[in-house]
Amino acid sequence: MNRREMIKMTGTAALGATVLGLPVGATAQTNGDNGKTAQRRLKALVIGAHPDDPETGCGGTMCLLHDAGHEVVCVYLTRGEAGIAGKSHSEAAAIRVVESENACRVTGARHIFMSQVDGNTQVNLERYKEMRELIDRENPDLVFTHWPIDAHRDHAVCGTLVLDAWRRLGRRFPLYYYEVMTGEQTQMFHPTHWVNIERVLERKHQACMCHVSQGMKELYDGWHTTMERFRGIESRCPAAEAFALHSDALTTLP
Repeated sequence: MNRREMIKMTGTAALGATVLGLPVGATAQTNGDNGKTAQRRLKALVIGAHPDDPETGCGGTMCLLHDAGHEVVCVYLTRGEAGIAGKSHSEAAAIRVVESENACRVTGARHIFMSQVDGNTQVNLERYKEMRELIDRENPDLVFTHWPIDAHRDHAVCGTLVLDAWRRLGRRFPLYYYEVMTGEQTQMFHPTHWVNIERVLERKHQACMCHVSQGMKELYDGWHTTMERFRGIESRCPAAEAFALHSDALTTLP
């Protein structure tokens, strides 16, 4: 099974045997030199503007991919420097880095922190290059990031940088957008794919709750639980995460 075939397996309903084309329960198969079927571990990058964005946006999908034997890499554009009232940037960053590390232990993801600053993220030639080089170096099979139409500037910046990198790297992997606090932050989001996260829902919540400094319980109850239930209704399951696949991805895979 090649990557094009795996992506074609995805539909517009909740997925069972696959998660966005990647098999769940066994990794992708390739033929070894001896003619026998071998297992190939695939890699997903989840890129978010702040600590907690990847977990709230697609933490369930991250858990499912990790449990299936795939590598999940959580990339944080910033360290959340401006995210704790009464704390200096360095104090807040130290706290939120630890929270992110704890969350990644729950999801099974490897973490990377980039060099931008919370509340002062930038789009310029240097930052485009930085994102492109990181993604090129990691060489993922698929990437998740923020929907670029977002009321939070850092989210919009993150999505824009990833989109530019994807284009300049030849659209060689599928690019999926996730949602965060839709209506308040993510705007005009129309999913193309849904993932049933019922099996890992408690683990996703555990990962999100690692971000204690963000008042996550109140935030989660107010926004993310509703989103999970609504996306579950759309895809006929108790809880789901929704994604928008960039339309060019299906026609440019090798």
